[in-house]
Amino acid sequence: LLQETPHVLVVLRMYDKDNPLLDDPILLQEACIDYICDNISSICNSVTTESGDQKLQFKEEEIFFHTELSEQLLVRLCEKKKLDDLVLTLFQGETTRLRHVRLSDASKLTVKGLKTLKGHKIVELEALGLTKATVTDLISCLGEWSLQNLRLLNVSNSTFMDSNKFCVVVALAKLRNLQVLNVSNTEFSRTSLDLVVEDLPLLETLDISQTKVNDISPLRKCKDRLKSLSLYGCKLPASTSDNVVSVLSELTELVHLDISDDKDDHPPFDILAPGAKFKISTLLQKLDTLPKLHSFDISGKEEIVLSDLSSFLVTHTNINFLGLVLTEACKDEMFTDENNPDFSTQIVVSGFGTESQILEALKRYLARPQYIQKTLYYLFKMTTGNYEPKIDMNVPRVDIIFKVLSCAREYPTVFPIQMAATACLFNLSKSDLGAKIHPKILKEIVKADLDAMETFPQHQQLQKNVLLTICSDRILQEVNFDKYRCAKLVLDCLCSWQDHSMNRMSVAICSILAAKISTEETSELGSHASYMKKLLSIVRGRMQEALMDITMKFTLSALWNLTDESPRTCKVFLDEEGMELFLDVLRTFPGESAIETKILGLLNNIAEVSWLRSSLLVDPFIDILRTLLHSNSIEVSYFAAGIVAHLASDKPERWVVAGTPKSVITRELWNVVSGWTYPDEEMVAYRSFKPFFPLLQPKQEEAVQLWAVWAIHHVCTKNPSRYCGMLAQQGGEVVLLELVREASTHPTVSNITDQVLSTMVEQGFLAQEETMKARAVFVSF
Repeated sequence: LLQETPHVLVVLRMYDKDNPLLDDPILLQEACIDYICDNISSICNSVTTESGDQKLQFKEEEIFFHTELSEQLLVRLCEKKKLDDLVLTLFQGETTRLRHVRLSDASKLTVKGLKTLKGHKIVELEALGLTKATVTDLISCLGEWSLQNLRLLNVSNSTFMDSNKFCVVVALAKLRNLQVLNVSNTEFSRTSLDLVVEDLPLLETLDISQTKVNDISPLRKCKDRLKSLSLYGCKLPASTSDNVVSVLSELTELVHLDISDDKDDHPPFDILAPGAKFKISTLLQKLDTLPKLHSFDISGKEEIVLSDLSSFLVTHTNINFLGLVLTEACKDEMFTDENNPDFSTQIVVSGFGTESQILEALKRYLARPQYIQKTLYYLFKMTTGNYEPKIDMNVPRVDIIFKVLSCAREYPTVFPIQMAATACLFNLSKSDLGAKIHPKILKEIVKADLDAMETFPQHQQLQKNVLLTICSDRILQEVNFDKYRCAKLVLDCLCSWQDHSMNRMSVAICSILAAKISTEETSELGSHASYMKKLLSIVRGRMQEALMDITMKFTLSALWNLTDESPRTCKVFLDEEGMELFLDVLRTFPGESAIETKILGLLNNIAEVSWLRSSLLVDPFIDILRTLLHSNSIEVSYFAAGIVAHLASDKPERWVVAGTPKSVITRELWNVVSGWTYPDEEMVAYRSFKPFFPLLQPKQEEAVQLWAVWAIHHVCTKNPSRYCGMLAQQGGEVVLLELVREASTHPTVSNITDQVLSTMVEQGFLAQEETMKARAVFVSF
């Protein structure tokens, strides 16, 4: 949204906390990048180079991607998990230009693909998770200009280990102008650190988190230039605390220091345990060290003495960030109570003590699963309304939802994180909140939930969290998501757990989704015998208890929708003895129109399938059907009449019911339909009119024709914009015109048919003159 001022063009963000239903459309450039990523094979050719290797090139000649586009395309391909050696060859120096290379997922890359980088002048390089090639291989794939000018190298989660299982870091020495180095979570060791501080004279930022470094003494050699140091998770023994503090004290230029840890299971005071960490109290008591410190992360540290920490902060007035995750200190009033005399508005704190601490933790520690797991746990508690401090849940918090979704996407296979994320997403979108959240965001919530549901099918509470979130009218009716996938996962869940509340939600979701997916998809679902057995078992259980509850109604609706225009599902229903069960249900709940309508609706679907009709042509069912045909409820009567119409539409010899002649039941059908009054509301929804067309053929039974044309007239007049178009698209006007042009057609049938044709004319789907062609004109006086 652009707003023009006299001198400035201002871009306004459409989302904010006060307007959660506004959302920016995707930028055109981003949409184009997405299209390229999703259609690489159709817009590129694979060609053989002189060396015999394969490479990709655009089919369109003279294409050139400038730097910003090239880098954006590379990032997006990584995000979509589509980057491999072949795709990377698309970034040839003649057609693309890369300065900042960010490979967030380099797990599929080998030297063969990395050679492509030689054609670019690179100043910043990130290759995370590089395991099919070493960091040495990566550096060997850089051009001479890049070697001389590279300022930043991030090889977190990659390997330095060569084929002989040696950790080789000597190649780093070629990067003489490197200023930023991140080797976190690699085999980088104390020896490696020695080499780096000697050979990289401009190094200012170093991240050796979760490496094998257990002695930081070499850092003294760069004490006058090192500005940022991250030691998260480094095994610096408690016995060396004095030495660690001594080294850190000499790093007088440090602006950022991260000496945080994960929590471990070693007993406190066990300094001999291999993972025992140096004591933070030793550093906090050095009040005259680290004079330039702005950012200080001591998350996960044991035994933080609050008085020491308070004194340290008082003497380090430049500190504007303090990491306190996994500590009790974060809950102290000096960090949670704005009225506390020691509270500082200047310092941003990460921890679990307040909403702002939680959000800061989610923002900073996406790469730390233990931190994320604990943070989401506290976030969940704060969003329940029963825990202090609580988060105000009267307004939608889309900012928090985005952070939770990021965590869920980052750790798709980590159960504790997925468990916490699904619980948080439910709290953040439930009840009235969902109505105030943009459908695009709800779609992302559903996708994250379905991913979790699919990954952890055997974890009941996680499955329940997802059902609680998705079982919402707002989501099921108004949000565009993969409804077939959702219905299948929900049916799998239904078959896995004997839990009444989960069953209720599952059948409710399925009853709605089954009406919104294609007939091919409903057939695929309904033809699973295990799904059918489970649904029928729920109906049987409720019938045996004579319990007509919401679960019973939803289950019947789900069965009805799954069998709609799906002969395969109808056959499975009959094979699983659904017909016998439904007759028992009708006998158990006589006069209950809500039950009768749903059962007759499903049996209508079976009656539409000519080769299955024989299963309905049995005396016990026909006797009940004749009773229901005369029901006071027009819905019940309507569906009973529909079954009669389909059964009676076959040739006379196929009517094999000894107790009821066909002529008797068709006469009843005519009398009942003739006596109906059109209801005020639309009482049925159809996907297609094709099953009606055989009932409307000239010379067909008059009662059969009457029901079919009455049904079409009903929906076309109640919802003309939808059904007149559907009728025209399926060739229905041809069938109706043949019927009215046939001289033997009963006047009542012709009259209703004419009304339908007139409605189609009014809606613009049929020309008036077409309705008059080849018609006999009768004039009465």
